[in-house]
Amino acid sequence: MKCILLAAGYATRLYPLTKDKPKSLLKVGGITILEHILKKVEKVDSIDCIYIVSNDRFYNQFARWVEGYTSFKEIKVLNDLTTSNDNRLGAIADIKFAIDSENIEDDILVMAGDNLFDFELKDFETYYRKVGHDCITVHELNSTEDLRRTGVVEIDQNYKVISFEEKPKEPKSNLAVPPFYIYQKNTLNLFGKYISEGNNPDAPGNFIPWLIKYKDVYAFKFKGTRYDIGTIESYEAVQKLFESPN
Repeated sequence: MKCILLAAGYATRLYPLTKDKPKSLLKVGGITILEHILKKVEKVDSIDCIYIVSNDRFYNQFARWVEGYTSFKEIKVLNDLTTSNDNRLGAIADIKFAIDSENIEDDILVMAGDNLFDFELKDFETYYRKVGHDCITVHELNSTEDLRRTGVVEIDQNYKVISFEEKPKEPKSNLAVPPFYIYQKNTLNLFGKYISEGNNPDAPGNFIPWLIKYKDVYAFKFKGTRYDIGTIESYEAVQKLFESPN
């Protein structure tokens, strides 16, 4: 299995903090957001390579950071060659870029490079092996306003996804979908089909309602908290939560 970390955005809502630094390299609790994520990824035994998809502006910063980070898994930084928020590829196009540029032919774990979470990715992978289908993660949110800012799914009694809507005005359930996905190797060619049909290449969740027309997708429901760092206020709030008692 390969891991693709999506970190090619420009995080304009976090300016000026991210004007000259990628969001993933901001620090929380004394270490970068990226290191928090990698420590979780490294626990998944089947993953043998981690790809960090960057843009051209921040590629060198990621490359230098990775050079100074010690990991027993291979980590490679990819440059999607975009230079601004205006010409960015979008998350789904970045997944396709990673698959194509690295000739990936294995299952993939896809994640946003800016979310902190307290569940274990190895439990997600175990669930994926059990159900034998593409998988997403879900957790309960009981604030309608919060649900309107994320992807929301309906599932059947077996946790198969039956509907998905990105940022719905009227959420159909309280199951939010954070950006953690596992796709089978036989799904990889569908990213090209999705893009070639002219579908929205941006938010990674947009792929799911299209995918469920072709394949079964199952939901791994986790307990615990996920922190989406999208604004200065949310970053400051997470910093306080992770402050060292020392």
